[in-house]
Amino acid sequence: MIHGGAGSGIEATPKLMDYARASSSKDRAIDVAVEAVRLMEDDPDFNAGTGSVKRIDGSIQMDAAVMVPGRIGSVIAIERVRNPILVARAVMEKSPHVIISGDGAVRFARIMGFPDYDPTTKRSQEIYEKMMKVLNGGEADLPDRYREYRKYSHLYSNHPNIDTVGAVSRVDGNFAAAVSTGGSSPMIRGRVGDSPIPGAGLYCGPKGAVVATGIGEEIIRRMLCYRVYEEIESGNLQNTLDKYIDEFNGVLAGIIAINLKEMASASNSSMATGHFTI
Repeated sequence: MIHGGAGSGIEATPKLMDYARASSSKDRAIDVAVEAVRLMEDDPDFNAGTGSVKRIDGSIQMDAAVMVPGRIGSVIAIERVRNPILVARAVMEKSPHVIISGDGAVRFARIMGFPDYDPTTKRSQEIYEKMMKVLNGGEADLPDRYREYRKYSHLYSNHPNIDTVGAVSRVDGNFAAAVSTGGSSPMIRGRVGDSPIPGAGLYCGPKGAVVATGIGEEIIRRMLCYRVYEEIESGNLQNTLDKYIDEFNGVLAGIIAINLKEMASASNSSMATGHFTI
């Protein structure tokens, strides 16, 4: 099962169904999850890899992570690579580390053979220009974060699918989770959301896999994916996801999860998903 981000329009669902089907040809759970995310990173309609949104300073910094039971690889604020999810997998499989960030992540990517790549698109540039007009438009007296969120939602009105992409997979009883994002516009350089944080943006263990999407700061505070994982075999999976999403009280959040018997998704906004079962 894959998602295109909390707040993504259902019009993206047919495309995600195709990506889920295409990735299912892989033999292992990790291969399925990583391939699904790679396909979404290469699609400029999604805010991950190519098409990632710009930060206030005009830069593009991306986060990605992959996890299987007992192992994780994550990159934070990586720049100028085409597929952050592939670099995250290399961190897990080819380095002694769990998380690599910033210029160190870029250097690691080059050592691993990933070439320089500019993920900027016409669409991401248009979003950036609109963001800067709003930020410079006489709204400096906004008193709190909630009013900022209302302002941010205005930026998204004509640009759906502006959030994390993610995948959870099960093959022969083995699980994997993968996520990738360009962040949540507007944001300052160096801001990190939930996606690359184990237990927050993703979690995977022998009982199943969970991936989140939405306002990263709130997801981190709640350690959403680990809490869901702890109950992933307790009763109906859909009911479990609905319960945790209800806790967000309208703050943008979504989640997908899979266990040995079920897969499910929940969101408090429109969230495109795709799935495929053999």
